[in-house]
Amino acid sequence: MRSWQQFLALVILVLSMRTGVAAEIIGVPHVLDGDTITVANVKIRLDGIDAPETDQVCLDRQAARWTCGIEARNQLSQHIADRTVRCTLSGMDVYRRTLAACRVDDEDLNAWMVRQGWALAFVRYSKAYVADETSARNAQRGMWAGAFIAPWDWRSRNRQTAMLGVLSVPITAQALLLAPASASGAPSPECIIKGNVNRKGERIYHRPGGASYAQVNMNAPGKRWFCTEDEAQTAGWRPAIR
Repeated sequence: MRSWQQFLALVILVLSMRTGVAAEIIGVPHVLDGDTITVANVKIRLDGIDAPETDQVCLDRQAARWTCGIEARNQLSQHIADRTVRCTLSGMDVYRRTLAACRVDDEDLNAWMVRQGWALAFVRYSKAYVADETSARNAQRGMWAGAFIAPWDWRSRNRQTAMLGVLSVPITAQALLLAPASASGAPSPECIIKGNVNRKGERIYHRPGGASYAQVNMNAPGKRWFCTEDEAQTAGWRPAIR
């Protein structure tokens, strides 16, 4: 069931389409991850870009693993720095998040994330930020400094998953990036919620102390780590009953 905030965002969007006036949500945001924020209690997905998941790891210039998903989230949060954002609504995604292009002062935040190498242009849905991605790749900013997997591929990665990054991608990049995040525990001490897909195909997350938490094998395929319950729910996962 949609929350009243999501319903309100949908009403605003429909009314704006009928009147021809672009709908906006304005406020100081809470950053959930590199492409998702909450403004005035409405979850907003930055349209046209895709940032690494918070459990995603990348390789740096020395081919060492690092938590690029958490860094992307932190970079967005630090860049906004408690300033007011103005988000122009454009629709809703399959997870019922409001799609929007957001600005802080006169700067396009969606473009900034891609231009700094903390997100990719989500060309499946929009080509608006392709030039910003080219700029980041040429300057080897952010994730482009080393090697990484595109966020949309990370969510369903396997041995055929393509590696991106600088021209001299390490020969060991695939093995390092496809290694289970749980090989040495969660990717970060702050991201210890386990995401599991059961036999029915349901996506369920388990909190520490839950009845099945210890039984969830994070080395198996289809698993995800989450930092917060809000993040898990935003990604379309539901809490375990116990």
